[in-house]
Amino acid sequence: MSAVTSRSTRAARQPQQRRGRVNIEPYLYLLPHAALFLLFVVYPVGYGLYVSFHRWDLLQETRPFVGLEYYRNLFDPSTPQSQFFWQTMKNTLLFTLVSVPLLVVSALGLATLLHRPIFGRSVFRAIFFLPGILTVSVMGILWRWMFDNQIGLVNAVITQFFNRQPIPFLSTEWLAWIPIVVGTVWWTVGFNMTLYLAALGNISESLYEAASLDGATVWEQFRYITLPMLTPQTLFVTVTTALASLQLYGQSLVITNGGPTRTTQSVIQYITEEGFSNNQAASATAMAFMFGLIMLVFTAAQFRIMARDVKAGG
Repeated sequence: MSAVTSRSTRAARQPQQRRGRVNIEPYLYLLPHAALFLLFVVYPVGYGLYVSFHRWDLLQETRPFVGLEYYRNLFDPSTPQSQFFWQTMKNTLLFTLVSVPLLVVSALGLATLLHRPIFGRSVFRAIFFLPGILTVSVMGILWRWMFDNQIGLVNAVITQFFNRQPIPFLSTEWLAWIPIVVGTVWWTVGFNMTLYLAALGNISESLYEAASLDGATVWEQFRYITLPMLTPQTLFVTVTTALASLQLYGQSLVITNGGPTRTTQSVIQYITEEGFSNNQAASATAMAFMFGLIMLVFTAAQFRIMARDVKAGG
């Protein structure tokens, strides 16, 4: 009896001893990712923050500490950094507010049309997706040529078929956004369309059959079945598209070079100019941190609003 009791006592102590030990095996699996994360994320961010607190000149050996001077410059209307940063920030937000609804709505419309069993459906899907494989430089050169003030394809159509004078798209402030926005939609809509196509394939056909038997029209089926079922995908598409639009750089650089008079210059383009053309690395770093904070707040607010709608719909 005592032997049985001693064995049960040892068996009860063993789990306690195991729980007292630290199992390092999971941490060994995480070590490569943690090392890369520290090397390529944490260290650059920390070093950039250090740079933004100093008067950083690559040609000078001494780099004095200036604290929050470059951050204060962004809120001082008398400084050119403040004027150009917030002007380009407004340009970027304008592009985001215009391009995101177009990309979401057009992608949903194309996915709805190409989800139906029509002839050549796979070919049309490939046609709309293929522009996404182009680099931004190729895409920008193409749309710059199409909207060229004199020899562009759009102006050729206007002069030949409508007998009108060429329109100076690239040198007119509000018209210069047209090739950037239209080109971006043409370039990236295929990716969002593919996401919606995958989501549409997961909606049960029995829902549409039941609605049809109840006399629901095609529009009513789309409004009360398709849209609510696609709410999580719409949240994902909207947030990712907004993040991509806020990072506008290549399109405005290649198509208009930020002109005319900086009206299409993005905030990332100006940060690059400040850091490399003006040789103001600390100022550019402070702008980058400020822009990152604005992106974080904007995305968090957008995600919170749309996530609340998803839960309400669910």
